Amino acid sequence: MTVLTLSNVRYTYPGRLPLEFPDCVLEAGDVAALVGPSGSGKSTLLMLIAGLLKMQTGRIEVAGQAVDTGKGAASDRQRGQSIGMVLQSFQLLPNMTILENLTVAQFLARRPPDRAVALSALAALGIAELAQELPGRLSRGQVQRAAIARAVVNRPALILADEPTSSLDDESADAALDLLIGEARRRGAALLIATHDGRVKAHVPNVVALAVRAAT
Repeated sequence: MTVLTLSNVRYTYPGRLPLEFPDCVLEAGDVAALVGPSGSGKSTLLMLIAGLLKMQTGRIEVAGQAVDTGKGAASDRQRGQSIGMVLQSFQLLPNMTILENLTVAQFLARRPPDRAVALSALAALGIAELAQELPGRLSRGQVQRAAIARAVVNRPALILADEPTSSLDDESADAALDLLIGEARRRGAALLIATHDGRVKAHVPNVVALAVRAAT
């Protein structure tokens, strides 16, 4: 099944040169690294795919549906059901337990909060015993596992990860990538990792390369 299609996608910030993105197709189970120098638009493209930025030119489809960049319940539901995101800062809600962070993700996707499903996602990543802990009481590695669990709890077709190995030592980076790729493949999701980290290439040979346009 085709999970992600990018066609003629382009985005321009005011006063800057346009960002032009290569056409790309990811099938279920594919893993790809989105690479490029600073300013090439890696994080921008992830936000466009997630519908968090309004696309100006081109077409993006996730699981056969055009990405909806609107606001409101329908757009939130589409994003929550089709796309899971692991952000560099993780962004778990600090005043909610790990389990509540997952059930909130279910609620935002307009799915009935299901503690059993959420606990199963945590168990798959080896942190079920931390379900009632607050994020601030966990190590960075544990928080990262919780963020991955939150990203996959709704069984999305596509997982987006933004710099998941940033600031990690080699051993921790390898472990984070193994977890992320393993969980995506176990669930049959396509995975797109935005990164500037050369270590990712050892795990992800499929590369989507971006470039910064020169001024003319």
